[in-house]
Amino acid sequence: MSKEKNIPTITVNYNNNGSSVTSNELGMRAMQELAYEKRGEQYLLIKSPPASGKSRALMFIALDKLNNQGIKQAIIAVPEQSIGSSFNNEPLSKYGYYYDWEVTPKWNLCNSPGEEGSKVKSVKAFFESDDKVLVCTHALFRRVVERFGIEVFDNTLIAIDEFHHVSSNDNNVLGSQLKDFIERDKVHIVAMTGSYFRGDANPVLMPDDELKFEPVTYTYYEQLSGYEHLKTLNIGYYFYSGAYTDDLTKVLNPDEKTIIHIPNVNSRESIGGSKFKDKEVDSILNELGEWQGIEASTGFHLVKTKSGKIIKIADLVDDTPNRPLVQAALKNPAIKTNRDYVDIIIALNMAKEGFDWIWCEHALTIGYRSSLTEIVQIIGRATRDAPNKTQARFTNLIAEVDASEDSVTDAVNDTLKAISASLLMEQVLAPKFNFTPKNPQSKEQAGFDYGEGGYDPNKENIGFNEEKGEFQVEIKGLAMPESEDAKRICKEDLNEVIAAFAQDKETIGRGLFDEELVPQELTQVRLGKIIKEKYPDIDDEDIEAIRQHAVAALNITQMAKKAINDENNDNIKTNTALIDGIRKFAMDVRDLDVDWIDSINPFSEAYSILSKAMTEKSLKAMAEVISGKKPNINLEEARELAKRALKFKNERGRLPDIKSADPWEQRMAQGIAYLARKKSEEQNG
Repeated sequence: MSKEKNIPTITVNYNNNGSSVTSNELGMRAMQELAYEKRGEQYLLIKSPPASGKSRALMFIALDKLNNQGIKQAIIAVPEQSIGSSFNNEPLSKYGYYYDWEVTPKWNLCNSPGEEGSKVKSVKAFFESDDKVLVCTHALFRRVVERFGIEVFDNTLIAIDEFHHVSSNDNNVLGSQLKDFIERDKVHIVAMTGSYFRGDANPVLMPDDELKFEPVTYTYYEQLSGYEHLKTLNIGYYFYSGAYTDDLTKVLNPDEKTIIHIPNVNSRESIGGSKFKDKEVDSILNELGEWQGIEASTGFHLVKTKSGKIIKIADLVDDTPNRPLVQAALKNPAIKTNRDYVDIIIALNMAKEGFDWIWCEHALTIGYRSSLTEIVQIIGRATRDAPNKTQARFTNLIAEVDASEDSVTDAVNDTLKAISASLLMEQVLAPKFNFTPKNPQSKEQAGFDYGEGGYDPNKENIGFNEEKGEFQVEIKGLAMPESEDAKRICKEDLNEVIAAFAQDKETIGRGLFDEELVPQELTQVRLGKIIKEKYPDIDDEDIEAIRQHAVAALNITQMAKKAINDENNDNIKTNTALIDGIRKFAMDVRDLDVDWIDSINPFSEAYSILSKAMTEKSLKAMAEVISGKKPNINLEEARELAKRALKFKNERGRLPDIKSADPWEQRMAQGIAYLARKKSEEQNG
């Protein structure tokens, strides 16, 4: 496997304390217990990784609402029929709970044909019955609301699984319906998602509606630290030129249980269509070894690898007569107990959310994915815990930028999206950060380890609680949020803020390739503007507090990554956890203050890795495309710079000097000069 190009951008090691797979006296695992504590809330949003037990958490909550909170009935909506099986009967009392989860077969409309062949009629019949639980798809739920209105749902629990399918976009029917339910305020809603980036470009709910939901956040770090077997997760990308199948064996180890997600046939990464006669799956099979035929009982391809081993490959791409047999084989219970039941699964749009193959060690995705939600879901396929499975990885195989291509701009945009996704996954996989301002009253927090020297009252300290997977970070000059909304964003939704920032093409492009960039233009001006647009009703002081918390979370993670990589300049260390990097960063830094954090380019370490992973020619092509779009100062930016200049004057007693040696001070002065020139032009015009 190529060490030069297959670069893990992040490696996180976990402590395997078994907590997330151990049940309490009611039969609840850690995440389920956390969610159950908030069972009395009318609107509940559960954000938790794949395989953490969200379906069963909902069962516990729904049963309490039905038996103790006066709720009449519960409707569970899932995105596709196959996920409906997650809500089959469960004898919960057998494990210590007060009630069993029971769904009458005719009310599981993911399986049942419905009353008189009509599933919409079935929902109406359910409302008129004394039965308690119905399971249906999102699509059916939408049709029922359109047919009968929202009033018939009064006093009902509506549970929406895979909540990221909802969007506040006017074209998203379910999103609009949800807004109507919240406005009427006569139902209880439990929303569940395994994605930390709900809705991507379009938010799931508008901020004022979302703030009505009580969040339950269970992080990837908590989930994976609580496993028994899986210790290490690697996230990385690899660049190739030509056909991806030529480089496939450089990133694919046939001995690892792997899900390969191939690119869409219309994408630039696809090798299908007129360019190649062979079909995509056939090309992959040929790269892996010598085809030996098809296993009669499963429909899996049998391929003999170069080592002489026969591996089984499930094809979920080609629509052949074998496909129903393959799909049925992948639902066979034996897949959960027999590690060697299947070795590699090749998929296009399947085997993402809700697909449970615990043995998967490698999620290999070819081509960029525009949806962060999709990336989180794909990575989740490899993060199940299983015996003798100590490592898992996600690899994104991306086409290098070729300056001679007509679509060079699209190629640059695709690469920026892939880098953005990698940065965001680093935040998702990191422990939680709790930030506090450093002042004379600051003191050691119980339960946190401050390193060899312990807590030092004369400096900014970083403590770590291994059990909770949380860092306590003191920062000089840190603004704290005042309103409840802003406090909640700082506590629960910093990754949402960072996602909006890192997905902004101008931001990431300049951060990677603008040699004249003053980091504060991104960390202060650009990020401040993005947060203001995301939360228009929050005042400027709280916007600044949110901004400082978000940039601290992003830059501390990036500096930790740099601390690891600098130890071993030529070869990225793959056995060092992000935790060690944060601890090393904490020891090396002298003063941890807001101004210093703002002066760090959040994308500099991403560029360092990119320069190792990509050819010089491709890097140059990217730089040329991005520099061609470099913006001049505009009125909006100048106004933001002038606000920063006013703050500078309040702190220093003078305005910024355009001849200063400090580039940020220069830039603020340029903003003032621009506004002055504009005003003069208006007066004289």
